[in-house]
Amino acid sequence: MSSDKLSWTLTGATAACVLAVYVASAPRSVPGGDSGELITAACELGVAHPPGYPLFTMLSSLMLSLLPLSSPAHSINVLCAVFGAGASGALCFTVCRVAGPGPGAVLAGGVFAVSKLVWQWSVVAEVFSLNNLFVGVLFSLSACFHCAESVHDKKKFALWGALFCGLSLCNQHTLVLYVVIIIPWALLHLYTHNGLSFFGLVSLGTCFLAGFVPYIYLPISSYLNRARWSWGDQTSLHGLLTHLLRAEYGTFSLAKTDENLNLPKMLWAQWNHCVNDLSTPVLALALLGILLSLWNRLRCVFIWWIVTMVSVYSVFFAWRANLNIEKPLLLGVVERFWLQADAGVCVLAGLGLSWAVCWLNGRLGWGTMWNTGAWILTAGLISHMISLNHRECDQSANDVVDRFAREVVLSLPEGSLVLTRGDLPGNTLRYMHYCQGLRPDLSLVDQEMMTYSWYVAKLQKHLPGVTFPGRWWDPVNAVEKKTFSIEQFLKHNMHRPVFVCIGLTEGDPSWERSFSRWPWGVCEQLVPVKTPFDPEKWAQKTLDLYNWSQPHDSFHPGSWERVANEEMWQARMKTAFFLFDLAENMEIEQQARLYELSYNLYCHIVDAQVDYPANWDKNLALAAEHLLRSGGRGHGLDSLLSRSIRHFSRYLQREPTDPQSKAIRSVITHLRKERDKLRDRQKG
Repeated sequence: MSSDKLSWTLTGATAACVLAVYVASAPRSVPGGDSGELITAACELGVAHPPGYPLFTMLSSLMLSLLPLSSPAHSINVLCAVFGAGASGALCFTVCRVAGPGPGAVLAGGVFAVSKLVWQWSVVAEVFSLNNLFVGVLFSLSACFHCAESVHDKKKFALWGALFCGLSLCNQHTLVLYVVIIIPWALLHLYTHNGLSFFGLVSLGTCFLAGFVPYIYLPISSYLNRARWSWGDQTSLHGLLTHLLRAEYGTFSLAKTDENLNLPKMLWAQWNHCVNDLSTPVLALALLGILLSLWNRLRCVFIWWIVTMVSVYSVFFAWRANLNIEKPLLLGVVERFWLQADAGVCVLAGLGLSWAVCWLNGRLGWGTMWNTGAWILTAGLISHMISLNHRECDQSANDVVDRFAREVVLSLPEGSLVLTRGDLPGNTLRYMHYCQGLRPDLSLVDQEMMTYSWYVAKLQKHLPGVTFPGRWWDPVNAVEKKTFSIEQFLKHNMHRPVFVCIGLTEGDPSWERSFSRWPWGVCEQLVPVKTPFDPEKWAQKTLDLYNWSQPHDSFHPGSWERVANEEMWQARMKTAFFLFDLAENMEIEQQARLYELSYNLYCHIVDAQVDYPANWDKNLALAAEHLLRSGGRGHGLDSLLSRSIRHFSRYLQREPTDPQSKAIRSVITHLRKERDKLRDRQKG
């Protein structure tokens, strides 16, 4: 079999095997993070968050039309699996083109595909697998360009490369850090081979600009304004540039935060990720590839081209990643962007293995033995990584975020207006409402987006029954002309039940003058302050809002499943906590009644569970202790004392580092003395 045929065979086989693994492990329902929003944009043909991701949106919409599976989320998850498999095949082909077909090529594509982070983000509806595909395609085209023997072939691959450089920037803008290195490298290469001319430059520029054609989708979608959910107003040049440059987030930042950046700390975290996810043998092979390239000029240029791209990207990203990676969820947001560098490392490792086999064969002979050993090493590494990561990366039965959204949506009263806050409730509830058609009677309004000047103008017509008393919500300066406060918004929409999920945006406390927040599971209902509150009736109403059976503490701390599960568990306690807090400002008789109701709710909830959040023990102990101080209301004093001691003690066992631990131990000692006195009196 010829080298070219074998290269395509290995590439196709690698991509097919990876696709089989990915499709089998793709979730059948909506994942967390941005997935719900991206799927909704595809369902509605709207515009996703900056920079818009037009190519991903159009391909996803096409997928929904051509291959509708069990749910819109499942279809787009599978589409992303196809992108991920394509990325794996492209990396395999890159090594085949530079070092020849063999185990090194399969190692590059296979190890990349089954490393934990890549696998996780290649089976969910996110833009990262498409970005990985573009990285692989650019590497492949660059390898073909670099190894082409004739100037004519180099020009042909340069034109394709220019087109894909432009196309790649229609997805994730982090690829610009590769593109700004690829372009001068390719131009210099053409110049040194006498392949650069004015006409050639114009052709390359035309192909590059042609890659940006998908961005035309943004102003068209915004102008038509048919999507019931969409982000931004791209009908003007200013609005389009604002969206493309991510001005609402911060153009060169991950998020709109004032978090201090720590470059060494971020780079160290990325290095630890490489060691843990890609493994030490892969990093050793990458280093070997760099060393073996030093004796061959053709190899050296390509190797150091990749090293430069990976290094520049890693340093620049670490410099601009303004999120606190000490928080597991934010670390999960940051580490997804390391995949782009991982692709380069895997190519280096594949080249290292291929060239090591050639070097050993040239020096020692026994080529078949070294080649067989390389295949065994490749198969062993990939098999080990699959066995290591499969359990965590197999999301085929994971429907936690989907069930979270369904439970929240189905629990709300008829005709409710829901003010969402944050990615979890916002994106997942939108997906359920617009893509799955669940609860069409509800109106969903995003709190953050309501603070943008375009929100009311673009989406008001898609929210019948919702009144906006101004052009946008200004939480900081609500007196400015044509803006409104949250209090004004609520007053204009009190003809229907209004809920906030999860919480209200800080900075506008105006609602406190006229409204109260009553707990409703994960959400809270906003009601006028003069509305009479019946604690027993409300406790009964909110006791069993959700049918949630997921075990507590059953997911990785950095996952959206963990966040959704934690919200559902804490929602069980919200009414009891609210009643306890409400009692603090009541008269003695009313106070005792609320303490008793809170205590009964806590007991009912805690006694029904074997494992539960640690703060439940503390809350129950406090409720028992406060009820005791209020006279007990018919509960046995010994029982209340014992309950308080037991749960305070258990809380300290589970949370020994609590800042109040010393005070809690003092309270436990006091309660034990009181219980001993009580028992002595009863004996006497």
